[in-house]
Amino acid sequence: MKLRKVSAASAAVLALALTATACGSDDKDGGSSGDGKKITIGIKFDQPGLGQKTPNGYEGFDVDVATYVAKKLGYTEDQIEWKESKSADRETMLQRGDVDFIAATYSITPERSEKVDFAGPYLLAHQDVLIRADEDKIKSPEDLNNAKLCSVTGSTSAQNIKDKLAPKAQLQPYPTYSACLPGLQNGAIDALTTDDSILAGYAAQSQFKGKFKLGGFKLTNENYGIGVKKGSDLKDKINTALEAMVADKSWDKAVEDNFGPANYKNEPAPKIGDVKS
Repeated sequence: MKLRKVSAASAAVLALALTATACGSDDKDGGSSGDGKKITIGIKFDQPGLGQKTPNGYEGFDVDVATYVAKKLGYTEDQIEWKESKSADRETMLQRGDVDFIAATYSITPERSEKVDFAGPYLLAHQDVLIRADEDKIKSPEDLNNAKLCSVTGSTSAQNIKDKLAPKAQLQPYPTYSACLPGLQNGAIDALTTDDSILAGYAAQSQFKGKFKLGGFKLTNENYGIGVKKGSDLKDKINTALEAMVADKSWDKAVEDNFGPANYKNEPAPKIGDVKS
C-alpha cells in the first residue's frame, strides 16, 4: 500500500515535470511572439560599426537593426540571445535552426536565396576602397595600378580589382581587415578594399577618426538582407518592421550613430524587395 502511494506521488511529480518541460520547449519559437520567450539572432562579432562584441555588450548598425526588428516582434533587449554568425556558417545556422534570423552584412544573392529566405534589403552597400585622408593620387579605380592594395585571406575583393580594373595593383596579404589599418596608416599599403559600409565602420573607430576616407567608387552593389529559414513566416514580419524603422527615422539615426564619424555617404534606405544587381 505504501509502495502504491509513493508510485502515485512519483507519477504526479513526473507528470508535472513533463508539463513544465513541454511549456519550456517553446522558449524559442521562431519569433512569432514575445510573451516572456527568447529570440536568437545571428550577427558578426568582429566588424566595428556593423556587428561587434565589446566589453559593454554588442553594437553596430546590424545590431541596431536587429534590435529594432526584435522589439517589433515583441521582444525586449534582454530577451535577445546574440550568436556569432561567421560568413561561411550562415546558411547552415539558419537551416539547423540555430538562430531565428541573421543580420550580419548578409548580401542577398541568387545562390544564397536557393538555401534561405531574405527579408529586406535594409542597406545598399558597394565595394569601395579606404585610403588615407591626405591621399590625393587615388581618384579612380585605375589609379590603383602600382598601388599596394591590402588583400585579406578569404576575400576576393582585392583580386577582383586586380583582375578587372587595375592589373598592376600590388596585392599585399594580411590576415584580417583590422590588420590592414596600421599598414594603411603608416604607408605600408595604399588602399584597403571591401564593402563601403564595412570600411566606414573601421574608419569610424575612435583611434582612426579623421585619418582615412572612402574613395566613393561604388564598384559593386551589395544588398544586405536579413536571413531566415526557408519558408519561415518571419520574413513578412521582419519586412514590416524594417518599413517601420525607415518611416520613424530610426534607420537614419542608426546610420549616423554607427557610420557618421567616417563621413559615409550612404545610399537612401532601400525599398523592401528592391535588390540592385
